[in-house]
This record gives sequence, C-alpha cells and structure tokens, in this order.
Amino acid sequence: MNALSGIEQPALPVELTATLELAADFAKASKAKATQEAYGSDFHIFEGWCRARGLSALPASAEALSAFLADQAALGKRASTLGRRLAAIRYFHRAAGYDTPTGDEKVKAVLSGIRRTIGAAPIRKKPATSDLVLGMVGGKGRSLRELRDRAILLLGFAGAFRRSELVALNVEDVEETAEGMLVTIRRSKTDQEGLGRKVAIPRGEIACPVAALRAWLDAAGITEGAIFRRIINKKSQRVIDQRLAARNVAIVKQGAERLGFDPSAFAGHSLRAGFVTSAVKRGANLIKITDVTGHRSLEMLKTYSRDAEAFVGHAGTGLL
Repeated sequence: MNALSGIEQPALPVELTATLELAADFAKASKAKATQEAYGSDFHIFEGWCRARGLSALPASAEALSAFLADQAALGKRASTLGRRLAAIRYFHRAAGYDTPTGDEKVKAVLSGIRRTIGAAPIRKKPATSDLVLGMVGGKGRSLRELRDRAILLLGFAGAFRRSELVALNVEDVEETAEGMLVTIRRSKTDQEGLGRKVAIPRGEIACPVAALRAWLDAAGITEGAIFRRIINKKSQRVIDQRLAARNVAIVKQGAERLGFDPSAFAGHSLRAGFVTSAVKRGANLIKITDVTGHRSLEMLKTYSRDAEAFVGHAGTGLL
C-alpha cells in the first residue's frame, strides 16, 4: 500500500527483488568495512542514548540530536569524535530514506559551540622515526612472534603502510627484486574502488625489511594467503590461518614502552608518520614521499614537514 496515494501497489517480481537486494549490497560496499563498523558503533551509541530517554533514533529530531551532542561533550568526547558520530547518524538516516537532522541550524550551532569550548584540534600520535623503529626491533629475535613483529615494524615503516594495509597483504602481493621488494596494495583508505598501487621497498643496511619478511614467512611456513597471521599458545607458538586484525597490531605501543616511552603517545599510524618525518629530515622530495605513502594531496605531508623542519633556518637562531 502506498502511504501517500492509498493505492495498493503490485508485488515486485522475484527477479527485481533479487536485483534490488544486490543493489543494496553494492550500496553498502560503497563504504569501507572499517567505516561501516565505525558508523555502526557510533549509531548504536546514539540509539542507546535515545532509547534510555524514550526518544526516536530513526528518524531523530534536531532537538534530540543537539542534546545528545551536549551530553557527549560533557563526557569529554572530542569534537572529531562527535563529527564522526554525526556522519554515522546522517548515513543511517539517508539509507533509511529519512530527512537527516544533522544539517539543522540548531545542531550546527551546538557543534560549533562545542568546538569553541573544548577545541577541535586532533590529538596526533608521535611519529615512530627511523631511530625509534631500529630501537624497537632490537636484536633479530628467534621466536615466531618476534620474527612476525619485527617484519611488521620494518615493513610498516619502510612502506609507510596503514595498519589495515599491512594486515590485508597476501603472499602474492609481494614480489622480491634485486633492489628490494615491490608490494601491491590492492585497496586502501584513499582507494576504495580497488585500483591498487605498487610500493617499492628498498633493502636496508642496518635492519632490512625484505630480509625480515622473508625470515617470518620461511619460519612460519607461509607460502600463500595472508602474510601476517595470529599466533596462539605462547609455548608452542602455533601459527593459524586466521589473518591478524588491524586492531591487534599493538606492536608499536609495545616497542615504545620497551624503549621507555609512554605507549599511549604511539599507535599503528606512528609508523606511517615516522616514515614521512624521517624522510623529510633527510631532505627527501615531497613528491617522492607520496610515491610511497599514496597521499593524493601534499597538505598532510606539509604538516609533517613543518614539524620536522621547525628549527631549520629559525629566525631566532643565534639571537640569545
């Protein structure tokens, strides 16, 4: 029955129903899996907040959304977190065919006030620069876990890879060459269509990422499929077929803690940031850096560049 016309609509043919279900699957795939999970988690929080107050989450009113933002800010949530939750609420409203309350002027005013009050500057993790990475990997290590973690750290740094890119790698994505290794990234945060790109990994003189990866694969007996896998049982060190999840890559934090640093100041992204910072300090061309990082814009790289070169040619040098 059409709610507007009151005229009963004919049932859809089975073939069309199946096609519409396929279209829905394609629409869902327009967002990366990680984005879908984040949106689902954020909307679940909003839904729970609304349910506890007897309010509708879908569709939601601008007043309810404004109150939700205020409550979240009072709990200490950052403006960036609230922006992501608004994006999730907008996404679920549009997917359900409802007008979204996120564009209402009242909601915009509340978010603007929160940004002015608590600030909107992102909290950036410290870069794991080349000297720190070399300290983190330490000796060569003999256990399977040590070999795997060493390969993750060195390859993650050398390729400026995101955690999601690292754990998605398969054996067939890696090709050894005389100069080093070519790694194919089939899909990334900035390449949701899966066009793919190749990243060149040169051999290292002090700690070689190519040798580290080969040592891990040989020791684990991995010849196909996922490169980085879970290891169970600390004594037997058994490698299972299950791919390591991005959220399980806490190796950078552990390495930073061993070196005496606050582990909360580091994250998986520290390897990517560390590569850029280290390359800039060595005078590498920003365009050549993007060949490794895959950045489409130089703006983010300029942020790292400003930090790395903050004291180069400083106007105050020699004044005191």
